[in-house]
Amino acid sequence: MDSAFNSSHDKQIKPIACKTSNGNGTPASCSTIIFPNIYSCSAILRQKLHIDWITVVMLEKELSWEDEDWGAWEDGELKETKEDNSTSKAPTVSWLQDCVISLSPTNDLMVIARDQKAVFLVPKWKPNEKGKDEMQYCVTWSGTLNAEEGECVSSAICIPLASQKRSSTGRPDWTCIIVGFTSGYVRFYTENGVLLLAQLLNEDPVLQLKCRTYEIPRHPGVTEQHEELSILYPAALVTIDGFSLFQSLRACRNQVARAAASGAENIQPPPLTYKKWGLQDVDMIVDHASIGIMTLCPFDQLKTASVLGGFNATVKSSPPAMSEYVTVGSGPFAGFFYALEGSTQPLLSHVALAVASKLTSALFNAASGWLGWKTKHDEEPVQKQKPKVEPATPLAVRFGVPDSRRRGESICLSPCSTLAAVTDDFGRVALLDVARGVAIRMWKGYRDAQVGWIQVVEDLHEREAEKSNFSPFSNPTGLRRVAQFLVIYAPRRGILEVWSTQQGPRVGAFNVGKHCRLLYPGYKIMGLNNVTSQGWQPQTYQICLIDPVDGNVKTINVPFHLALSDKKSERAKDMHLLKRLTVLLKAKVPNHENLETEIKTHLLDIKYPTMKKQALERMLASKNIPLTCLTNLIQALLDNLMNQDPESVDEGLLQFCLSQLKLLQLYKCVSKLNSEDLEQCGAKTSNELATLLRLEEREAAKIQTLLDNYRQENTRTTVQFEEDKNCKLPIQTFLEYLEYEKEIVHVKKVGEDECVALGNFFFWKCLCGESSVEEMCCLLESAGARPQQFLSLLLSLWLFREKEILKNQESISYLHITLSLLSKMKGAVDISWDLQSVCPWWQQMRTACAQAENIGAALLAALVGRSVAISVTNSLAEKDLEVVASDGMTDSWEALSLDMEHWNLFLRQLEDCLILQTLLHSKGNKPSSTACRHSEPLTSISVKKLLEGGRGVVADGVAKWIFKLDLVPSILKQAHQSKRLESTEEPMEVENNILIREKYKELGLERILELLQLTYERFPCSLESDVLHAHCCWEYVVQWNKDPEEGRFLSISVDHLKCIGNAHVQRGIAVMMWNTFIVKRLSAAAYLMDKVGKAPKDRLCRRDVGMSDTAMTSFLGSCSLLIQTLMEAEVSSDEMKEPFLDIEDTWSSVEGPTSIVDLALEQRHVHYPLVQHHYILSVIMHGIMLFGMKSVKIFSLFDSKGKNAFFKELTSIQLLPSGDMDPNIVSLRQQFLIKLVSAAVQELIKPPKIECASEQQPHREQNEDWPSVAVELSQNLQVNEDVIRRHYVCELYSHGIDQIGEEVLLQVHDQEVLASQLLVLTGQRLAYALLHTQTKEGMELLARLPPMLCTWLKAMDPQDLQNTDVPIVATARLVSKVIELLPENHGQYSLVLHLLEAVEAISSL
Repeated sequence: MDSAFNSSHDKQIKPIACKTSNGNGTPASCSTIIFPNIYSCSAILRQKLHIDWITVVMLEKELSWEDEDWGAWEDGELKETKEDNSTSKAPTVSWLQDCVISLSPTNDLMVIARDQKAVFLVPKWKPNEKGKDEMQYCVTWSGTLNAEEGECVSSAICIPLASQKRSSTGRPDWTCIIVGFTSGYVRFYTENGVLLLAQLLNEDPVLQLKCRTYEIPRHPGVTEQHEELSILYPAALVTIDGFSLFQSLRACRNQVARAAASGAENIQPPPLTYKKWGLQDVDMIVDHASIGIMTLCPFDQLKTASVLGGFNATVKSSPPAMSEYVTVGSGPFAGFFYALEGSTQPLLSHVALAVASKLTSALFNAASGWLGWKTKHDEEPVQKQKPKVEPATPLAVRFGVPDSRRRGESICLSPCSTLAAVTDDFGRVALLDVARGVAIRMWKGYRDAQVGWIQVVEDLHEREAEKSNFSPFSNPTGLRRVAQFLVIYAPRRGILEVWSTQQGPRVGAFNVGKHCRLLYPGYKIMGLNNVTSQGWQPQTYQICLIDPVDGNVKTINVPFHLALSDKKSERAKDMHLLKRLTVLLKAKVPNHENLETEIKTHLLDIKYPTMKKQALERMLASKNIPLTCLTNLIQALLDNLMNQDPESVDEGLLQFCLSQLKLLQLYKCVSKLNSEDLEQCGAKTSNELATLLRLEEREAAKIQTLLDNYRQENTRTTVQFEEDKNCKLPIQTFLEYLEYEKEIVHVKKVGEDECVALGNFFFWKCLCGESSVEEMCCLLESAGARPQQFLSLLLSLWLFREKEILKNQESISYLHITLSLLSKMKGAVDISWDLQSVCPWWQQMRTACAQAENIGAALLAALVGRSVAISVTNSLAEKDLEVVASDGMTDSWEALSLDMEHWNLFLRQLEDCLILQTLLHSKGNKPSSTACRHSEPLTSISVKKLLEGGRGVVADGVAKWIFKLDLVPSILKQAHQSKRLESTEEPMEVENNILIREKYKELGLERILELLQLTYERFPCSLESDVLHAHCCWEYVVQWNKDPEEGRFLSISVDHLKCIGNAHVQRGIAVMMWNTFIVKRLSAAAYLMDKVGKAPKDRLCRRDVGMSDTAMTSFLGSCSLLIQTLMEAEVSSDEMKEPFLDIEDTWSSVEGPTSIVDLALEQRHVHYPLVQHHYILSVIMHGIMLFGMKSVKIFSLFDSKGKNAFFKELTSIQLLPSGDMDPNIVSLRQQFLIKLVSAAVQELIKPPKIECASEQQPHREQNEDWPSVAVELSQNLQVNEDVIRRHYVCELYSHGIDQIGEEVLLQVHDQEVLASQLLVLTGQRLAYALLHTQTKEGMELLARLPPMLCTWLKAMDPQDLQNTDVPIVATARLVSKVIELLPENHGQYSLVLHLLEAVEAISSL
């Protein structure tokens, strides 16, 4: 029997592969199937469950399920897993042992709880590390379940509830989670953690929760068992009827849903009906099993009555029905309890002890509210009080299995409720017959064991009558047999074993981890009965194993025939031979002749056809058998089948042998052809290739130039293995990819890599000229190959080998020959094909090339395909000429032109793609920039991608390339201008173009300019200037949104926006940028600045806006420019027509998503005053951040209407401030603008920082113009602009910038007031020069001055001056300006004259 215990392993997350023994997929040995894994959420589980002492380290290794780990069952025990590093890994993976775990039988919900915490998991499809979708458990709810202080979760169970809908096919409606606590409470939850019902049944901790669901009786005499939930306490057992529980849970769930929908409070449901038994005469109870209702036979009834009642006992005419319960623990080791049905009434908690007069009203009130007719006003306030616990009905133990030293740890009831497996503290597993109350079998050496059961039903199709003797089971309509297997998991040894009960051998074993959990629910779906269960096919598992190392949840599959213990069974012999054959295949035997002889003997000795096929499959998959041995073995098996009686030969096995023999012969012939090296012909010249491809010399030269540019820029490296180079393919891989059916060789549905491997095996030697193409095609045709499939293999290889093909273009002629011969094969180009329609053969080739991302190889393949297509079409047309009249020639040439139109269009598309791909792969000579570091790798393009990518796909790809190289907008303009100037002959413009080209050549951008111009020529519409700038603008703002710290990206985005010529496109892009990326961050920045009342610090900016203070300054500046551009575009759009977006004729059939420009044109017009309102705010915010201004609350500068209008939709009409503003607000605005001008002037005199000169240059340019911005703001904020100008002039003179002050002075309207202000500045300068320096000459001059002037100078305070070190000549010019500005009748005119004399006197010193 040792050959029956094989398993397979697949490292992918999918059901473990196992060889099948019949057409229905029944495995020949025990195997495991992997459920969704918990690997990805194991760290989350630890965090949710507060398992802080565990090191979060996941062991990245897969379990080994190879046959070497099995050992020989007849020679000894299965070897145990190694103990190395067990102590260091145990804390990592043993966390699962400390948790309460329950998995729903339908595998749709898992509950893991520890202490008060719990996590609910559901399986979902998710991509794994390799990108493939797999089923993984994901957290759907986590939280705290305890409601009473100090209580913890002690037991949990997930019960799926059946759907009441008639259309249901087996999936449950929902799953209820029942949780027992140490406080004695039992609570019921939904999958989302919503509490449905809670009831205190006993004040002791809940030990176990178990459930029994409905099963259809197998025989008419078997008692039908009802559904039941049993709850075990240390000295009591509570049972709840399944039907009433099902109805109550459904009602609770509906009530919770209604309450959640209406927002009303949830009504307290009525208590559950239950039975409570007080288990007596037992020292300690650890676990229990509810056997169900049983009826004694008459003899057992008489025996029991005599034992209990003695000689005078009365015996009833009918045996009573009893509910049997079995407990395990100590004193006795196993106790048997019997409760007579109807001996006690069910208990109704909270109601049983009520007064009879109040009972009816209480029940009525509870029921009326619960059923929905009680109004909210009728509800009475419920006072929270501890519920009363009902006393238990005493139930004494009838008998037990006494063993004073042994203590039972767990009991597991079999599915048929006749056997129970019990584990104890001595490391034994005992098998109990629950009907007789005796132990019938015991296993030793299983300390801390976990047990479960698997019930397997026989498949009637597996019964095969042996020819020598008849069997009553040969009738496929007979009763199906049922086998039960006991599963034992020994964690100390890391072994999972499957045993046949009751006296059967071990039929399977697996090496597993030492910290797994074996879960055996023992129930299915609740809510079924003998009527509703007829049409149901519930998809439930019986047992599963959770491995915390790799996170896999596995179930076990055991075939029914392992329960057949007949030593003379032919199937058992076959399985033994299959096992020995597997061992032979894995052994490394140097002598292949002996190996072939032994394999042949075993193969022919196997009787069952399904086993022979399985052995043959293993033999074909082995890497240790050479080709000749495989051929001889299959031939021997085929001869053996031919010599048998035709009626007894399995037709499927016979066809399988014939097909594999054909494939082996094909493999042998192809390998022989590949091993023959032919002498290569001389290389073809360029003219010969052009003639072969039916190209003119000019066209051939153009395509050669395009391919050279493409090869120069396409520098991607590819990995090439030695096997690919030698065109070798393992025979096992060959047989795996191909199949032979109905005299035709089929290529299975395989991936791209497998197609390349097959194509490399068949055609690469032919394409290199080292093998005969004619012989290869004749071989394929004789083997019955489908030319369409081998055309796909040829094209896959050709496209994959692009690098070698572009280096050595001699393979083009060999491709031409190969394609011509394939086209002549039967089934390629149909002779009856209508020449006026598109040929499916050539359409398949165009489709394959259109999907290819290797454009160079695709273009060459298309050129060859068109050339061969012309030849084939001409030959067909000539045949038609021989049969049809002379007018048929015209039709044939018309058909040729129609079919060639597809080829010519496709070639133009490929040329466009080749140029575009060349551009996107070019890198230029610029050093790596910040944009290059942030950019993602550019995706390769294909004709299909361009046709399905929408009208903006080309511009979008070029924009991504521009961002990657960080090209400035001026380069794009230059490329467009250069293309336009090439058609003009104006010498001045041509000379300027040459100078610019020389400049870009020095920067290493000449190559990029050439490629850009070439791409513009091929895509004049898709890469029109406005379209390209729009896509570049969007690409830069998208990249800025990913990393807001890179404020330069947003600035460049606005620069591209300014370069858009059409106002409609410019306005639409600006509106989209504002709505998508800007408005949220700008509003967050505005509220933050208003809250702090100054320029916020870096920490606050990062917290509220998501960027640093420096980045926010740049962001606000770009916002101002963006809104300003939007206002200009809104005004210009009224005088400009919308652009007509055209597309190249080659790409007129393009489909896909709407482009950015189309979306921009769909944007509505904005409300200009509202945009201007936001512009004012953004400029104010930028000024505050740029100059670090303090004590400014930005929203205080606006009234209530202005505040409410901020950050609303720009296209909406908002109520904005109108009329005269509140004088207090105007005063605040004037103070702010004065502060802004002072800060701007002060910034002018600061020397630039050397290390940040380049970055600060744009800010400095803005700083110089900030006073003008303040004046512009004053016009919109109802502030007297002359006040701002006068303050600007005074600030300039105060800082000693007299030259700029003289220029700005001319813009002031009220020059008399300005003169008075400048007179004060003049006095402050003279006071500092005469009074504060105190030189001898100055004191003498001061003595000669008029007393009035001296007194006035002494009243001046020079500390108000920002710059006191001003030349006296500048002060003299200032006095002259004051005299010019003051009228002669002014009161201080004479004082100014005295000042002029004093300044002249000081100048002469």
